Amino acid sequence: MGKSTLPLLFVFLLHVSASWAASDPLFNTISQCVSAQAKLQSGEVSKILVAKDSPSYTSVLQNYIRNARFNTSATPKPVIIVTPTAESHVSAAVVCAKKSRIQIRIRSGGHDYEGVSYVSDVAFIIIDMFNLRSIDIDLKTQTAWVQTGATLGELYYSISQKSNTLGFPAGVCPTVGVGGHISGGGYGFLIRKFGLTTDNVVNAKIVDVQGRILDRKSMGEDLFWAIRGGGGASFGVILSFQIRLVTLPPTISVFRLERYLEENATDIVVKYQQVAPTTDENLFMRMLVQPVDSKVKKGEKTVRITIIAEFQGDANTLVALLGKEFPELGLKKGDIAEMSWIQSVLWWNQIPNGTAPSVLLERNVNDADFVRRKSDYLKTPIPRAGLESLWTKIVAIGKPGLVFNPYGGKMNQIPPTATPFAHRAGFLFKIQHSITWSEPGPEEEQLHTSEIRQLHDALTPYVSQNPRSAYLNYRDFDIGISQKGTYEEGKVYGEKYFNQNFDKLVQVKTQVDPENFFRNQQSIPTRSKA
Repeated sequence: MGKSTLPLLFVFLLHVSASWAASDPLFNTISQCVSAQAKLQSGEVSKILVAKDSPSYTSVLQNYIRNARFNTSATPKPVIIVTPTAESHVSAAVVCAKKSRIQIRIRSGGHDYEGVSYVSDVAFIIIDMFNLRSIDIDLKTQTAWVQTGATLGELYYSISQKSNTLGFPAGVCPTVGVGGHISGGGYGFLIRKFGLTTDNVVNAKIVDVQGRILDRKSMGEDLFWAIRGGGGASFGVILSFQIRLVTLPPTISVFRLERYLEENATDIVVKYQQVAPTTDENLFMRMLVQPVDSKVKKGEKTVRITIIAEFQGDANTLVALLGKEFPELGLKKGDIAEMSWIQSVLWWNQIPNGTAPSVLLERNVNDADFVRRKSDYLKTPIPRAGLESLWTKIVAIGKPGLVFNPYGGKMNQIPPTATPFAHRAGFLFKIQHSITWSEPGPEEEQLHTSEIRQLHDALTPYVSQNPRSAYLNYRDFDIGISQKGTYEEGKVYGEKYFNQNFDKLVQVKTQVDPENFFRNQQSIPTRSKA
């Protein structure tokens, strides 16, 4: 019975899906248009277009929703999901959406704190890139072409299978999609040595508003500049990036140390702010600041400081370096683990030592918490009195925490206008405000949103001003949204994300997409809409 039922059920579902789709005029129009543009048979089109009434619609939509805030019955949903398996499918989808006057959203990994890549208040189509995930590594040139639907974990794994000495400076989380990560800047624990992820891009392929597939030469240097940190979804659909791999030492040292306020954590933070952005560029020290239960005073809250670090070198060198520059930390050789670069990728994700790197290939689809994130930049250290005031506020609020990511090193050497990402020399730290919860419901969201906003307010006296800068990949609608697509609306959030580079992004946008087809709540506007 099992052998015959499954194929019959599959045929039945396809028939029902086709029947439902046939009753939708927009689906029919898009389907016929894509078929003609990409020169596909009707059976081939049905494999890449998912109608709203298709049995697979819900799973395809939810698989790459990484923020449970946007996985509710009330969340606006796309009328069609396009799941291209070839570059020509993307080109066809853009042309056909434009002809039908319907907006598109472009999704690679779904790690999108405001759901920009899969939510819209107007009728829209998602182009979901998850099938376009090829990775082609060239060891001779030490470069790789990576399609934007690939994940960082897949990229790291592929590199490790080809070389023991090469790596790539990108983010910690393996399920982040390459497309959004790189086009928004991208960074990880190699940032002080090699700069941003996007600083290591040498070519790209993009589908423009006319449906043309362009590379660096044919798109021109202005557009190539814009999509390396300015957010690709404002300018087209990025198909792939050619990245420059970096050479790493055979031994990498890592450590994780925790200190509580009762253990003079404030002294450590004061010194950390001086050392982390100025020390050897081979050393990256992230700092977590979290409210936790006190180990000393039961029933009370305190603040825990966690230093998580990676050093491109051996443990003895690291102990000597921090013994001289940061003795307050009390780092001992026994605190340090030595490993390869690919093992350090697993370590950052707290994956047990000895786990095979193939674990990085797991996409963990349809897996999401409720999250809110905000960002800030520090240009001067927070003074001791300010830290003590901040600890009081963090304990009082009770849930959100902070993540300090040091700059300096290579970040000081790259001009702020080299890419749209302007936060270079003069910026000591990027701070992520973080809150995560698991209970659904509008009351919970309202509570936790209020908590993270309170923490953001508490940082106001200490962070960058005029503008109060923010990081594009930590999308935050609180800093402004565009409702009409005007220049003035875009300037509100655009100058916070891009500082002095915002107007150049507007110029590029006006040149390549004058009718503002590629738009979302925080896209780059055109001048013609001013």
